[in-house]
Amino acid sequence: MEETDESNGNKKCITKTRSFRGRTNPHKHQYQHHLLQYSSQFVFCNQNQNQYHSYYPALLPLPSPIPLQLALGPPTPPNQSFQWKTHLQKSSCKPKSPTFAASSDNQVSDGAIAPAPKGLQQRTNESLKGDDGRRITHTRKPQALIPARRPDSGGKEGPVISLLANHFLVQFDSSQKIYHYNVEISPNPSKEVARMIKQRLVDNNSHVLSGALPAYDGRKNLYSPVEFQNDKLEFYISLPILASKLALPYGETYESQEKHQQLKLFRINIKLVSKIDGTELGNYLSKEGDDWIPLPQDYLHALDVVLRESPAEKCIAVGRSLYSSTMGGTKEIGGGAVGLRGFFQSLRPTQQGLALNVDFSVTAFHESIGVILYLQKRLEFLRDLSQRKTRGLTGEERKKVEKALKNIRVFVCHRETVQRYRIYGLTEAATENLWFADRDGKNLRLVNYFKDHYSYDIQFRNLPCLQISRSKPCYLPMELCMICEGQKFLGKLSDDQTARILKMGCQRPRERKAIIDEVMRGPLGPTSGNQGKEFDLHISREMTRLNGRILQPPKLKLGDRGHVRDLVPSRHDRQWNLLDSHVFEGTRIDRWALISFGGTPDQKSSIAKFINLLSQRCEQLGIFLNRKTIMSPQFEPTQVLNNVSLLESKLKKIQRAASNNLQLLVCVMEKKHKGYGDLKRIAETRVGVLSQCCLYPNLSKFSSQFLANLALKINAKVGGCTVALYNSLPSQMPRLFQTDERVIFLGADVTHPHPLDDFSPSVAAVVGSMNWPAANKYVSRIRSQTHRQEIIQDLGAMVGELLDEFNQDVGKLPKRIIFFRDGVSETQFYKVLKEELESIRGACSTFPGYKPLITFAVVQKRHHTRLFPFETDQSSTQNQFFDENIPPGTVVDTVITHPKEFDFYLCSHWGVKGTSRPTHYHVLWDENQFTSDEFQKLVYNLCYTFVRCTKPVSLVPPAFYAHLAAYRGRLYLERSESSTFMKSSTTLSRAAPPKAAPLPKLSENVKKLMFYC
Repeated sequence: MEETDESNGNKKCITKTRSFRGRTNPHKHQYQHHLLQYSSQFVFCNQNQNQYHSYYPALLPLPSPIPLQLALGPPTPPNQSFQWKTHLQKSSCKPKSPTFAASSDNQVSDGAIAPAPKGLQQRTNESLKGDDGRRITHTRKPQALIPARRPDSGGKEGPVISLLANHFLVQFDSSQKIYHYNVEISPNPSKEVARMIKQRLVDNNSHVLSGALPAYDGRKNLYSPVEFQNDKLEFYISLPILASKLALPYGETYESQEKHQQLKLFRINIKLVSKIDGTELGNYLSKEGDDWIPLPQDYLHALDVVLRESPAEKCIAVGRSLYSSTMGGTKEIGGGAVGLRGFFQSLRPTQQGLALNVDFSVTAFHESIGVILYLQKRLEFLRDLSQRKTRGLTGEERKKVEKALKNIRVFVCHRETVQRYRIYGLTEAATENLWFADRDGKNLRLVNYFKDHYSYDIQFRNLPCLQISRSKPCYLPMELCMICEGQKFLGKLSDDQTARILKMGCQRPRERKAIIDEVMRGPLGPTSGNQGKEFDLHISREMTRLNGRILQPPKLKLGDRGHVRDLVPSRHDRQWNLLDSHVFEGTRIDRWALISFGGTPDQKSSIAKFINLLSQRCEQLGIFLNRKTIMSPQFEPTQVLNNVSLLESKLKKIQRAASNNLQLLVCVMEKKHKGYGDLKRIAETRVGVLSQCCLYPNLSKFSSQFLANLALKINAKVGGCTVALYNSLPSQMPRLFQTDERVIFLGADVTHPHPLDDFSPSVAAVVGSMNWPAANKYVSRIRSQTHRQEIIQDLGAMVGELLDEFNQDVGKLPKRIIFFRDGVSETQFYKVLKEELESIRGACSTFPGYKPLITFAVVQKRHHTRLFPFETDQSSTQNQFFDENIPPGTVVDTVITHPKEFDFYLCSHWGVKGTSRPTHYHVLWDENQFTSDEFQKLVYNLCYTFVRCTKPVSLVPPAFYAHLAAYRGRLYLERSESSTFMKSSTTLSRAAPPKAAPLPKLSENVKKLMFYC
């Protein structure tokens, strides 16, 4: 098709008077030269949109004939992604909405920090009174809820350490206007094709676009540094789609029924949405002024799209990370998955200005291979499938195959096509028993159809077909399908896969820093394109240099044969040992039992020695564990763990033997088993006994360290504690804490179901400290809630129960509540603060006249800020230090932290492997008026009181315990819901998530103990 003279359309446009900037973009897609030379294009301004249909009546695309009715069903909307690459470049297999034209809804930006919603309100103490303890009515005019401001210029305690952070300063011109355009392409293409269309527009319509090189997110948002000639533009572009020949598996051949090249016409509508500048962002970043303003998300998102433009053209985008095989190649990790290296990038507002956070990243992708081979690698029971082509599937096997394949996108290899399909399920019948009706209503047998139309004889006739439509019977034989490239592996990784992925991403600080520096200087990174210059952005290639401080470890209190012994962790990793000491509070366990599942005869014979050595090790640590169990060890086959009712009867039998007063049940397993969740649920909710599990391979070593770790966990579960602060919190911070004024530390977390699970509830957990001033024993409350609901729905009731429990144990309600919230992304900060702060206040209002001071802090581990020691002299003999991690206690609260709000990074642990990840603490609400030094010291001291180990942990214990408790609640659900989930996965249409089923009620014997440790 010849290219049409553009002047015909341009004469009818009413253009704006503006300067023309002619530019060429040297960074074109590597495949453009071969594709775009065939394209035909038409451009129309908005004034002539209605004239198009009469002027070019024959250009509207018609659906092409579908030769394989059974595979495709009715003509599939041309919004599926297509792919002309033969090697791993970018994801072209993401699900698309089944509509012909693109939606008019704008994409919601995913920036660093969300602005406070307009409806966010602050309630005064006088108005915080509600009957239900959760929802509170207004009694006076609402005011904006303002996050806590940094109380000072930062902390002062601790010696200074020179550091580098993986933040790169981005300088921008705040007067630079950015023009935001909405893009609608019909039919809806993949991101890859959409970028090709955008590039074609830029190349051939420079005058209409005022010579701009706009940045495009691949969906609906286009940003330009100059205004286009018209506010509304319409283009028609015809692109060729190249279908590469693909060989059939096992060497079969076929006759091609289609041409190698297809032309596809796209209609592109571009409309001006807004004109924005950087004035508000500049004001937000400024330290001047006391007025709180929300983060100007629109301008920040525009700059983010600009800096992602070049990397997104060359890499596979997954969330905010980009992956490429050129960053170290792909590595097979087993189970049909490959590991791919890449990098994360995100713009962040910081004290030094706008910064680009860039970090090394690794993730797993589905291997692009045939579905049959994929199943052989993924599922153990199908390893020999290629040798047993007549093999069928049992009911249980079919469920596992469907779970492994669901939502994966595939393409067919029996004919040339660019169509991609998503797997929704499997057919109930085997392939040889499938029939379908053709367009004339004639019933055809599937295997005969392939033999007649494609000269292909289906080999795996006893396997089901892939169901590739959500609502209609559309089938594809497995052996004719290939896994599309660039699909993130969403299944749960096995232990071996996880170990291989972690090994790929485990770099010492110096190596990780070198990778990040290479990204910033290399051909894939955010500085590799021209967009930065186009929008007048200047991105530093050097990491941010800053000073941190090293907080000193607290003095600890241990036991020593009935006496108290003090200890200051002085090693570089801040660990301490208990060789000459006891735990601070040891427990007495008189009635306990042991049950074994599986194991070889040699392993079983070692149980008597294990019991003796464990009792000795407990005695050395100041814990009494009776050398005689209440009954002889029970040896059961591993299969008992698969039978819930039989397992429950076995545990109840042991409990009856202890006169229903069993303190501890030690469970030894041959290997990790899926019945672990059932064991925990039955023991803690049905039988009422604490359990401690371990594996024979670990037990048989009789390691002193292993026995000590086991003893510490047992002691904590039964009610003891490992360590306490020698100098109590009131003596360390007398301005805030007094011994007679109680304080409670609360931790909260929400765990969500697997990404492919559309139905299971989320699980929320809240823990609270029950002893003051030691604050090292925590009681938990766990609830299920609506699927993927991040706000804790029953927070008010859970906090109310914990406050009541505290009141009973301590005899007084706490004057101060320090609340640590885990698992919240920055985009949800203010929503969580608004709703959950209100729930906490509602819980307090149920106690007459009770108005404690509340501090609400969010704890984040899933971020990408990394800190590296700064090498002042690379030839120094101390150079080895710079390949080590930053020391425990390193805190940073300047330069890379929020411009005005109260946050800091604290690395409280020693990183043994890889590069340490500091924890980010962000105080959103602070009625206790902590100084930076006080809150940082409080958090760091608490990190030494974790009950399971003799070293400081990376996460403040209340949040850590909440995470463990939420995981335990997830265990209660997983096995009982597995059959329900598999049953729902076979349906063709997606229903709304059901109401969350309540968790089983904890037994009174374990409810007040730290059973989740």
